[in-house]
Amino acid sequence: MSGKCRRIIPFFKTAKTAGLLLLIVTGMGVVSANAASPAIPENAQAKAYGTGWDCSRGYRAEDGACKPVIVPDHAYPTDTFYGGRGWACNHGFEKQGDTCKTIAVPKNAYLDSSGDKWRCDRGYQKSHEACVAMLPPENGYLDSTGDNWNCERGYQKLAGKCRAVAIPENAYLDSTGDKWKCNRGYRQDDEACLVVAVPPNAYFIDSSYGAGWRCERGYRVLDNACTTVSVPKNAHLDYSGSDWECDRPYRKQRDRCELPQGN
Repeated sequence: MSGKCRRIIPFFKTAKTAGLLLLIVTGMGVVSANAASPAIPENAQAKAYGTGWDCSRGYRAEDGACKPVIVPDHAYPTDTFYGGRGWACNHGFEKQGDTCKTIAVPKNAYLDSSGDKWRCDRGYQKSHEACVAMLPPENGYLDSTGDNWNCERGYQKLAGKCRAVAIPENAYLDSTGDKWKCNRGYRQDDEACLVVAVPPNAYFIDSSYGAGWRCERGYRVLDNACTTVSVPKNAHLDYSGSDWECDRPYRKQRDRCELPQGN
């Protein structure tokens, strides 16, 4: 053994010292936290999460304090802690200054389900602060909403009235009931329906643009008529049916099909 002796500190003393230091540090932290936390005013409580405080129900924050909310008649307190009034009007009442007044519902109207405005009955429309009767013109009717009107089928709205739709010869009333379309084989030209002249070897197409007809397969348009497509040897009609293309392995050379050089 060495001639020198080392002093051995008992374990329980070391643990006791460490615990004492921990309590001192913790206490300092609590004191520091308390010093940093703002004072909670009367009629308030600390927030459940984070720092700060909230006013109790019936009070609201104002200038760092919680002041009582004065709830007028026909109103109830709200949970608005900051800003706002801290109260709202009951159903059927509206705010006027610091009071709640009954919403004046005019004749032929009803209080909306929200409780803070009114609507006109079916067949009436709002005009300033009243509900006036809405009278559809002759050949008109109230729509499903009850606050507008439409014309019966065969009539159209013009200058606040329902005018009969003028249907020209070779036309019919379309599905909307307020416009017309030309019969098949006719096309609209201003306010008339003119017959579409379909040449031989062609058929009618219902289109608002173009000639209104198309050539049969094997024919092409030439001078407003359908002329036969001349298919040379070793060729066939293409997918359109109005032109031709060479059979494989032939290639098109002007108006004929020839084999490529080397074949």
